[in-house]
Amino acid sequence: MIKVLTWNCNGAFRKKWSTIADLGADLLIIQECEDPSMSSDGVYQDWAGVYHWTGLNKNRGLGVFARNGLVLNRVPLFLDPLELFLPLLIDDKWPLLATWTKQANSPTFGYIGQVWKFLQSNREFLRHPGAMLVGDLNSNAKWDVWDRWWNHTDVVNDLADTGLRSVYHEHFWEAQGQEQKPTFYMQRKLDKSHHIDYVFCGSLWTVLDVEIGYPEDWLQLSDHMPLIATLELNSKSVIAAT
Repeated sequence: MIKVLTWNCNGAFRKKWSTIADLGADLLIIQECEDPSMSSDGVYQDWAGVYHWTGLNKNRGLGVFARNGLVLNRVPLFLDPLELFLPLLIDDKWPLLATWTKQANSPTFGYIGQVWKFLQSNREFLRHPGAMLVGDLNSNAKWDVWDRWWNHTDVVNDLADTGLRSVYHEHFWEAQGQEQKPTFYMQRKLDKSHHIDYVFCGSLWTVLDVEIGYPEDWLQLSDHMPLIATLELNSKSVIAAT
């Protein structure tokens, strides 16, 4: 069993990690966090432990932190000029694409368009029954544009063709764009809520539980709520994959 957490911490993660650590995740994908190696906070550096980080600003990047003996190794994919993606292998077995999508100075392919671009050149990395794509996509199906071929819905369908499905939508039996549990409150206002953070995983993983933090607990720390997925390896699928 593995507990996967994604959270856009809205900066200053060195002051917030203890709160998120209490949730007991095995794998933490944190957006807008400082690079521990560049931090002057020794306690934060010690807590970081096994991690990988990427970003253009040492104070606001994308970090992946492993716990409970998990091993992370970076996979050298060509990503320029995409932002921000961190391809890793978990325990030398399971592909993980951590992400915090950005505009990336692209007049056309910002945010979910960055994921679409990634899939055009690196789809095979995720074509594995144990693969995961986790992070802040800054996207939702309700923002689809009728004449655009890389809408949120297009990317979700593309991921499904690659073998990945959203654990939230599977667990709660909700359609894309019809989410009842927001992950983001723009300007920290309850009436400006959206679902833009996701965990997608392959067929090797059975979804046991999905949780999203409550605004009364988290808005003091960030405009995003943590999303936590508890997954278990499907033994039949593991045998078929070996």
